[in-house]
Amino acid sequence: MELLKDLWGYLKVRKKFWLLPLIIVLLLIGLLIVLSSSSAIAPFIYTIF
Repeated sequence: MELLKDLWGYLKVRKKFWLLPLIIVLLLIGLLIVLSSSSAIAPFIYTIF
């Protein structure tokens, strides 16, 4: 959580809010990879791609 606080502080101070969608997309892709590696929903995720 400390990393997220530091990242939010950086975005707020430097006024680089355009990076926020990029970070969210990267986090969602990472979450999708983690879920698909050892889950019962893996076959359904593979059909998306």
